[in-house]
Amino acid sequence: MAIIGTAAGVPFTALPPSGNGPAPLVVTWHMMDAPCTDAAFAAALPMADVAAWRVHLGMPWCGSRSYPEGYELSRRDPMMLYVDPVVRQAVDEFPAALADLRERFPITDEPIGVVGASLGGAVALTVTASGIVPVAALAVVNAAIRASSVVELVAGLSEQPYPWDDDSRTAADRLDFIARAADLHGTPVLVVSGDEDYPAFRADAAALAAAVPKARLTTVPGLAHPLAERPGDQPAPQTPPARTVDAAITDWFAAHLAT
Repeated sequence: MAIIGTAAGVPFTALPPSGNGPAPLVVTWHMMDAPCTDAAFAAALPMADVAAWRVHLGMPWCGSRSYPEGYELSRRDPMMLYVDPVVRQAVDEFPAALADLRERFPITDEPIGVVGASLGGAVALTVTASGIVPVAALAVVNAAIRASSVVELVAGLSEQPYPWDDDSRTAADRLDFIARAADLHGTPVLVVSGDEDYPAFRADAAALAAAVPKARLTTVPGLAHPLAERPGDQPAPQTPPARTVDAAITDWFAAHLAT
């Protein structure tokens, strides 16, 4: 049964392993698209056969921390008022949340697994690259692998070119994990890409898989960008593509996560 709560102020949905006993930890960060809450992401990717505590953390600006002004800010400046602050907050609040989770649940000391989808993928990649916690394996799904791809996508929707400057380019460089592939410290990375995802995201997924020595690219037929039906703020039955993603990630952690 899912455990709902907050850890150091961060909303979470935790799915215990069989028996509720000591086990490794897998942490996830969801999409800003559907599924866009921790509970909805837990339903889309429960990883039920992973012998670990699966803790789905809520992203900033989503769910109980919904930020109505966020949409307007993302259109006004998608790099400096959206991508950079959302990822930065999620990463900054993670160490305290992790410490709280370790006190609350019988989580073993082994390196953790991390999962991120869309902008949550940038969070998972940043956590792994930062070295703030040992990471045994990483999986990303339709991920924001290069911030510039997100910015150009949002700018394209508004039909206005993005006015890059030194600050925004510096921020984007911090979130370019093709250029920063060496910073992932050789972590095994599963790169899941929907064959109907945005073209730039698909290209970035292939480039990341090619740049990381222990990476595997898995392409999922019929998967567009979201992993659930929109709006995706409530738990819902798995879609067939999400079931395929769930199985791929489950197999990945079975191979790479200590149990």
